Amino acid sequence: MRTMMLAGLLGLTACAGANGEGPATPPTAAEGPCRNDGLDAFVGQKASAESGAALLKASGAKALRWGGPGMAMTMDFRPDRLTVSYDEAMTITSARCG
Repeated sequence: MRTMMLAGLLGLTACAGANGEGPATPPTAAEGPCRNDGLDAFVGQKASAESGAALLKASGAKALRWGGPGMAMTMDFRPDRLTVSYDEAMTITSARCG
């Protein structure tokens, strides 16, 4: 079951993947435009609130969007957002800005 909830004024979205709940979304970082440099190091790690917080810090993004297997996502570009995809085993498969 897929669910979507808005995290109050922070404007974060936490989504469930095809096999249950996705990782928790950590609080936003107060930086700015997202940077892709070094994000490949997170591929293969488990998707979790802790890895999400580390990804936000490493990228400088203001918002984090989790993408589970088979989940639809908008194609709008946001320079301050980091999109992290994970598979059925909750393993991060990609992390990219936008």
